[in-house]
Amino acid sequence: MDIKIVKDKLAGGQAAFELIKAGMAHGAQVLGLATGSTPISLYEAMCQSDLDFSQMVSMNLDEYVGLTPDNDQSYHYFMNEHLFSKKPFKASYVPDGANPDTDAAAAAYEKLLAEHPIDIQILGIGRNGHIGFNEPGSDLDGKTQKVALTQSTIDANSRFFADEKDVPRFAISMGIGSIMKGKEIILIAYGADKADAIKETVEGPVTTHVPASALQNHDNVILILDEAAASKLSK
Repeated sequence: MDIKIVKDKLAGGQAAFELIKAGMAHGAQVLGLATGSTPISLYEAMCQSDLDFSQMVSMNLDEYVGLTPDNDQSYHYFMNEHLFSKKPFKASYVPDGANPDTDAAAAAYEKLLAEHPIDIQILGIGRNGHIGFNEPGSDLDGKTQKVALTQSTIDANSRFFADEKDVPRFAISMGIGSIMKGKEIILIAYGADKADAIKETVEGPVTTHVPASALQNHDNVILILDEAAASKLSK
């Protein structure tokens, strides 16, 4: 793993943008994208740039089950607000959380991933080490599937909802095996509350208890961390 320490979220977003820009210059055509507060500074850097994404394809990590694309808490809506409305892509795919047949929706998305292999995958990380919505205990070779969110993840996401009861309990997420197929993976983390997860991801054993630890088995991973997130690394 290559680790880059940055001053703050603004610098982290710019660092991730520069990696995407370099990847596109070398032929990258498909970006795997994440939601949540962590990648917002990256999307701001993308929107403020003169880089043209109109021939690029995006594949999003996940979507809540039960939310339609026009719901302002859906990840469809998030991506449109923060990126696609300002920087259109050739095609943008997000799992279909509104499909009542979640198994069919997951299988359809896995097929799309096979048709559009990801060149650069952007990841955040949960305090419990989850990537995408692959919670502790997830199969490290797993494919796109419906997943149950842990209470810690529900609690973390409740800040985006008017009431904790409104937070969906399930999502459709790319599996860890699907994520690991990305040719290059950029994991971004900020803040002291991510320090334990980062330490276990980088220096702990590869284990289902820390899903992100699977990244140790990938040969092209870059971590962009602020000093607080990197504070417990011993190396």
